[in-house]
Amino acid sequence: MPQLLTGQKALVTGANSGIGRATAVALGRAGADVVVNYVFGPEAAEEVVEEIRSFGVRAYAHQADVAQEDQVVAMVARMVEEFGTIDVMVANAGLQRDAAIADMTVEQWHKVLDVNLTGQFLCAREAAKEFLRRGVVPEVSRSAGKIICMSSVHQIIPWAGHVNYAASKGGVLMLMQTLAQELAPKGIRVNAVAPGAIRTPINTSAWNTPEAEAALLTLIPYRRVGDPEDIADAVTLLASDLMDYVVGTTLYVDGGMTLFPGFATGG
Repeated sequence: MPQLLTGQKALVTGANSGIGRATAVALGRAGADVVVNYVFGPEAAEEVVEEIRSFGVRAYAHQADVAQEDQVVAMVARMVEEFGTIDVMVANAGLQRDAAIADMTVEQWHKVLDVNLTGQFLCAREAAKEFLRRGVVPEVSRSAGKIICMSSVHQIIPWAGHVNYAASKGGVLMLMQTLAQELAPKGIRVNAVAPGAIRTPINTSAWNTPEAEAALLTLIPYRRVGDPEDIADAVTLLASDLMDYVVGTTLYVDGGMTLFPGFATGG
């Protein structure tokens, strides 16, 4: 990836593993200084920081639970103090607590909505405050700031047994679009990336055996399971000025999963 983000400051939540880790590394490789957010696993977060620093940019790790308002406020405030501002907010942190609807507890429901949806709201709000305060700095970027929400193909594909997760991602879609409508006149771009099946720790059981992978591939017209780097490259491009006229859009990075391949042979 070329140096598309030189001089910019990025924060990636949930960045010590999986998609978040790959995204933080990609943004650093593209020239951005990066804050690596994590909740658990400080050693892994520091490994990401060291890899990013190897590109000649600045990075540090910050522990914060994105579902906790005070922790998000403090995280962004520290970033502004240490880096001077923020240009790119990647609201990536997310989790699953799966259960059939008859067995799902209200705690499972709240935990997923709190992290996956409220967490993205809090991160977007704090980033927007700084974008609005600072405005456009033309020598850095054509926009006043970029917010990228990490969604999922399940913002439009129902997913039995995962009602809390699917509901949270459906909420992310409308959160992103409404923020984009509100903030675009201020020069702030809000978009989303919706991964399909990606090889990450959150869904290991879906691809870690030949049988599981073969079943998964029936849902993917492109006939391969995605890698975290596929998402990271999409985020990097979306954060850059090459995509300056892209506003309020979800970029599906799914190998064609949203083409509903079951209808390829009938319907």
